[in-house]
Amino acid sequence: MSAAQSQPIIKLEEISRIYDTGKVQVPALLDVNLDVAQGEFLAIIGPSGSGKSTMMNILGCLDRPTSGMYTLDGQPVDELDDDGLARVRSRSIGFVFQSYNLLPRTSALDNVATPLMYQGVPKRERLHRAQAALERLGLGDRIHHEPSELSGGQQQRVGIARALVTEPALILADEPTGNLDSHSGAEVLDLFRDLHAIGRTIVLITHDTDVATAADRAVHIRDGRLSEAVLA
Repeated sequence: MSAAQSQPIIKLEEISRIYDTGKVQVPALLDVNLDVAQGEFLAIIGPSGSGKSTMMNILGCLDRPTSGMYTLDGQPVDELDDDGLARVRSRSIGFVFQSYNLLPRTSALDNVATPLMYQGVPKRERLHRAQAALERLGLGDRIHHEPSELSGGQQQRVGIARALVTEPALILADEPTGNLDSHSGAEVLDLFRDLHAIGRTIVLITHDTDVATAADRAVHIRDGRLSEAVLA
């Protein structure tokens, strides 16, 4: 079955997020509708203040919309309590961050294994799966290195391995090349293309239209509203 024919892994219906400061209501997202198919590679492009950080938080189940419905992998998110949201974050979503968010003074192996600890996976299996993920990303000879001993590109690959180790339904990447030089950034985007080629669903959030061309579809976000984008 093609990605276009399969059930959407993400379905946003009339999603709005309004921040109430006490004196004024600030709309960050307004009536957003979006479907992301299984196995799709989507880029969400927007400048600072456009609403893309709010979109990231909603998609990642880090925040709840003020109104509308978000369905993730068949699960209506508004039906989940805080513990349920935490389980979705740990099992269904693999996060890749601009700042890597690796544990300092902790080996690459243990950084990647950490999400499995929260799932109750036994230690031997955690380490085995973490090592396999690192080897898959070309870091088999760096598994015992701490973040300070790795280049920026290597740290981001550790971050991607950590996102993959739980076999999530969705990889959510927030400005994943933002702290990298052009060569390392290109390598990371190649990794995402490879992951997409084997069927991974990836949502890439970026301000950079050149980065967005790694995806096979893109939407613009501006003033909290989405519109389809044309990739060069």
